[in-house]
Amino acid sequence: MQVSLERSVLKVLAYFDMFHYPLLKEEVHFFLDHATGLRDVESALEQLVRAHCVYRHDEFFSLSPDRSLVNRRRKGNQHAGQLLSIAYKVSALLYRFPFVRGIGISGSLSKNFADEKADIDFFIITRANRLWIARTIMHLFKKLTFLAGRQHWFCMNYYVDEEAMIIEERNVFTATELVTLMPVAGNGTLDDFFRVNAWAFDYFPNARLNARHRFNKFPWYKRMAEWLFNNRFGDALDNYLMHLTSRRWKKKEDACKLNIKGNRMGLRTGKHFSKPNPYHFQKKVLETYRRKIATVEEQWSVCSN
Repeated sequence: MQVSLERSVLKVLAYFDMFHYPLLKEEVHFFLDHATGLRDVESALEQLVRAHCVYRHDEFFSLSPDRSLVNRRRKGNQHAGQLLSIAYKVSALLYRFPFVRGIGISGSLSKNFADEKADIDFFIITRANRLWIARTIMHLFKKLTFLAGRQHWFCMNYYVDEEAMIIEERNVFTATELVTLMPVAGNGTLDDFFRVNAWAFDYFPNARLNARHRFNKFPWYKRMAEWLFNNRFGDALDNYLMHLTSRRWKKKEDACKLNIKGNRMGLRTGKHFSKPNPYHFQKKVLETYRRKIATVEEQWSVCSN
């Protein structure tokens, strides 16, 4: 049991070491791959520290001896607190757009970290068969935010509608993103989303869902706009906008364009979803993680003997 637990602890630390992020013991427990108590995790961490497989920096644990990572984390946590207050206000605004049914904060901010160049990433659920109308209106609005230099507050990266809430890619990356997603606005649809994606908690049985969730009413102008598109014209428009956006993004992907962070641009599209192409950043993370685990386990086998 202890050997298995130490290996699991190392896997957690290895994942977040890719992002140069030391963890508290409670966070190690949260992301562990099997159910156990916090005291058992504490014991495993102590053993790994004594074996010089893991480094303790104050209340944090890391695979790296670099203490500057703790200062980086503390600054990132502080900045995240400031950015989250903005994200709550932005999410309330985004929820007022037609056909939006749920808003969640994702990305590094959902893990309570933000560097000076951090964006506010949003996960959005729309009404069935109206995703592309909602997305287009929201992204037209985003273009206006460039005028005020606030575009990084409105990174609406991932859309699904009520017909396709199950996340197809099931791996440690998507599970991590799902269990850390912060539900902040909606009409209850996000509760359904977490129910149909309960598989993510099989990866992290000690994880607990972030409870912050505001139930918002529809303003009159949102109801009016939805009524205007609740017909065959709305059906045709949604399909047209899907095909238009898909063609534009295919050209970007074929040209191997990079975003401002240097990551390959790509979008997977369908009638009921719009999401980053997993074969770019997600695949890169998973491949790096597999290599890192192999290295860490090799080092652990040496220092534990």
